[in-house]
Amino acid sequence: MPIELKPETERLIEEEIRNGHFRSADELIVAGVHACRERYSAQPSSQPATSSESLVDFFRESPLVGLELDLERDKDTGQDIEL
Repeated sequence: MPIELKPETERLIEEEIRNGHFRSADELIVAGVHACRERYSAQPSSQPATSSESLVDFFRESPLVGLELDLERDKDTGQDIEL
C-alpha cells in the first residue's frame, strides 16, 4: 500500500529534519509510531484512541513546538595562550 502525504505533512517532516530533530523521514515516522503506541497503551481500555488523530497532530502537540531551538554548537575560536 503506497503512503500518500498531504503537502502540509511533507513540510512538517522536512522542517523537523532541517532543524536536526531527525535524520530522515523514516526515523521521524518510527519515533512518532512508537510514541503513539506508548501513549495509547497508557490509555484505559474504555477509551479507545480516535482515528482522527494523525502524526501531524502528534507533532503539533510536542513540547518543543515553537521554541525554535538552535542546537548547533558554536565554533571554537580558540584562546590566546601566552608562553
